[in-house]
Amino acid sequence: MVEAAAAAVSTGDERPAALRALLDAQRAAFARGAPDYRQRIAALDALRDGLRAREDALARAVHADYGGRAREETLLLELFPLYDAIRHAKRHLKKWMRPRRVGSAWYLQPSRAYIVSQPLGVVGVLGAWNYQLLLTIGPLVDAIAAGNHVMVKPSEVTPGSAAIIAELLAERFPPEYVTAVTGGPELAAEFSALPFDHLVFTGSTRVGHLVMRAASDHLTPLTLELGGKSPAIVHPDYPLAEAVRRILAGKLFNAGQTCVAPDYVLVGAGQEREFERVARTVVPTLYPTLVANPEYTRIVSDRHYARLAAALREAGERGARVVPINPAGEACTPESRVIPPTLAFGTPADAVLMREEIFGPILPVVTYRSLDEAIAYVNARPRPLALYYFDTKRSRIDAVVERTTSGGVLVNDVVLHLGQPDLPFGGVGPSGMGHYHGVHGFRQFSKQKGVMVQSRLAPTALFHPPYDARTRRLVDILLRLGLR
Repeated sequence: MVEAAAAAVSTGDERPAALRALLDAQRAAFARGAPDYRQRIAALDALRDGLRAREDALARAVHADYGGRAREETLLLELFPLYDAIRHAKRHLKKWMRPRRVGSAWYLQPSRAYIVSQPLGVVGVLGAWNYQLLLTIGPLVDAIAAGNHVMVKPSEVTPGSAAIIAELLAERFPPEYVTAVTGGPELAAEFSALPFDHLVFTGSTRVGHLVMRAASDHLTPLTLELGGKSPAIVHPDYPLAEAVRRILAGKLFNAGQTCVAPDYVLVGAGQEREFERVARTVVPTLYPTLVANPEYTRIVSDRHYARLAAALREAGERGARVVPINPAGEACTPESRVIPPTLAFGTPADAVLMREEIFGPILPVVTYRSLDEAIAYVNARPRPLALYYFDTKRSRIDAVVERTTSGGVLVNDVVLHLGQPDLPFGGVGPSGMGHYHGVHGFRQFSKQKGVMVQSRLAPTALFHPPYDARTRRLVDILLRLGLR
């Protein structure tokens, strides 16, 4: 029954009914008993072993999906973090699952109070194409650790890796526990409309609106990871050459197709020429060639290439100084889907490059005269998923952290804070809601159930009706104590 439903989903036959049949099968299986500690550990082991067994196939599929992406990037930026997330969850799961004792209110003594982390039920995961493995399977790790059953929909933009994820999960899990469905945007829309107990979506803000609207019909709780325009601020006192190298290295991972890539950089007024000079020396050390270099990632599709090319044209036509850095002087054509690392100076604030998340190897450079001005510039824009600040003075670092709002902050580097398993990963406002990674994902995909155990010696009967003079005196004492 469940296998037939999965086949119907993949072929598109009677799709909504087949999706609902999969969800109902997972609900029924969960109702028979949520996975216990041993079952969760076994599932995490099965997932790890499945990834390991298909490591080469996954790297080849991602390479094919892009038309060119370094195997090392897939191993380093996707598979290694997944292995580490599984290792971290296994190491700490027993502690996470224990009830957490909390203090009991003084006026309810001698009662006891504690919090139980209870699995939600069936969690849906809508993956993202730019890091198909990490952003599809990463939430799956946390959902499994929390004791849920899970349905996964990988992105159709990168279909090769989506197919292997589906095969891997079908090979390692019964479909009533963990399953994947593959298909196009219509399937994704129907998937987001299912009455999950929690739904995770990673992608653009535009699609996030649609997912949230669909989920609202069932009041489905959401985790939305939406990205946005993550700024990097370089203080004039920080060594510019070091900042530029770190910013560009992180920006050019996956050719800028990273939700936490620095989207624009703020440098002190008068430093823009030096920024350009250093960038021209740094890029060739990272990528001596572009088109002929299998380590320089292609733009994922013709549509995304056309979007980036149009944004660059618009910026140039409106007066921006556009500086492509093409070390070998190669012809970067739409057919190759290669866009060289490009700086943009003096870009109008209402240009596409400054209004929308770039998601490509293009970096606008903006100048500021004081740190207050830089902070105000960031705060005048939608709240980003990440903020990067380069400085060594603690008081200024603290000021930037305290006076800006973002999903996360990384000081003196970019992107790498995602590797901290004990830090929550998630956006704020337009860049998303909710968070996961490590214990934060475990709790996000659990119901934090509050439990109070009343003592047989509890004096609460003193406050039961009928109310008399003694009751009024006791209430008056409580009010005075509460106001202290």
